[in-house]
Amino acid sequence: MTLEDGGKQLSAAQADMLRSLPSVEEVLEAAALEAAVEEYGRGLVTEAARGVINGLRRDILAGNDLDGERLGIESIARAAVAEAARIQSPSLRPLINATGVVVHTNLGRSVLAAEAMHAVEEVAVSYSNLEYDLGAGKRGSRHDHITEIIVELTGAEEALVVNNNAAAVLLALATFAAGREVVVSRGELIEIGGSFRIPDIMASSTAKLVEVGTTNKTKLADYEAAIGDATAMLLLVHSSNYAVVGFTADVAADELARLGHERGLVVTHDLGSGVLADIEAFADEPSVFDSLEAGVDVVTFSGDKLLGGPQAGVVVGRAEHIRRMKAHPMARAMRVDKMTLAALQATLALYLKPEAALERIPTLRMLSEGEKTLRARAGELVSGVGVAVGEAGGVELEQAASKVGGGALPLLELDSWVCAVSPTEMSVDELAARLRETNPPVIGRIQKDRLLLDARTVLPQQVEAVAVAFEQVFAE
Repeated sequence: MTLEDGGKQLSAAQADMLRSLPSVEEVLEAAALEAAVEEYGRGLVTEAARGVINGLRRDILAGNDLDGERLGIESIARAAVAEAARIQSPSLRPLINATGVVVHTNLGRSVLAAEAMHAVEEVAVSYSNLEYDLGAGKRGSRHDHITEIIVELTGAEEALVVNNNAAAVLLALATFAAGREVVVSRGELIEIGGSFRIPDIMASSTAKLVEVGTTNKTKLADYEAAIGDATAMLLLVHSSNYAVVGFTADVAADELARLGHERGLVVTHDLGSGVLADIEAFADEPSVFDSLEAGVDVVTFSGDKLLGGPQAGVVVGRAEHIRRMKAHPMARAMRVDKMTLAALQATLALYLKPEAALERIPTLRMLSEGEKTLRARAGELVSGVGVAVGEAGGVELEQAASKVGGGALPLLELDSWVCAVSPTEMSVDELAARLRETNPPVIGRIQKDRLLLDARTVLPQQVEAVAVAFEQVFAE
């Protein structure tokens, strides 16, 4: 005997299972859901129960044989509690980055300094003078909280902060070149993470792209030939996430700035990451100071990445240009909130004392840590993880190379030390998957059938937690 469901023939067993499914109302009366309703709310628990029942119905229609216990009210109620807990739990969680990639875009990029977090907490749990002038007793500007310290650090005439560097570039284009031409070298038409491309950002601003030169060589004469009556801007874009090597040539910022000023054009430099610190790892990365000293009118860079603060886009340069950007209607849509301002101001305050910045800003500390420190931390990882793994694999101390990440310095490799784990009772992929399920999750990198835990990105206070995670995995 068969029944039809949506035009499909159902077996008698399928029909019986469908009939035995309880209604949502029946499940909600189960004693197991009383505490869940109290904790998560009736609406969420109701939706969770409905989702579980619908899932069972799909399994039945797919031909899966489900036993009576799984179709019972108590079983469905327990599943609904678990589903409600999953939905209610935050999906954004802290984890341990053992990949060796310092500015890891997928793992949240820069880790904030303790001072930055303290500043965020203070303004987040209270009202603040975000747009209130305490001295005058009237409305103020949120820009005032951050402008002075940026100007002090960079020597720029004026500064502006928006929500990320792509927004900073977009705002500059919209302010100075809407409907007009912007000249860019072909070798600088970059694509950043998430398939955002310079030509696309330019199109969004209504500016018109004029490509000059070739992929590997662009000369000053190429820019000169491209300038016409419709030209509004000369744009330099730092190729931070790739490198063109070999037979190459490009135009220095100071040369382009002179040309732009001779022709009455705005010269903008998109630095991408942005460098304010003087450390060995940044030797080949153009700094904010370099661009301003070269005479560039508008310089944009990220507040996180190599600067080590929160995600933000920082704009510095000539006062007349920055003020025009602040007055643009699009600036309001790109403005940052009080927590970003607090975190960025606290991070920049550490730069006023360079030694403090290298020690207190985690990104800078990780990028400048010495071999002795890294080897010692990797040794601690080997000791803790080795005990957890026991006879179920090999654990060794080895030298390896870390990466800067975040689209910065793509060719640079930093000497580091790792804890290399070679599991024997499971595959390395399974080990990595299980570590992603621990609390907190531990993310390493797989290389030649081994899981490497890079000491450069494991914070000192996380070493014990890594060992505990391995204990959870191998105890199973």
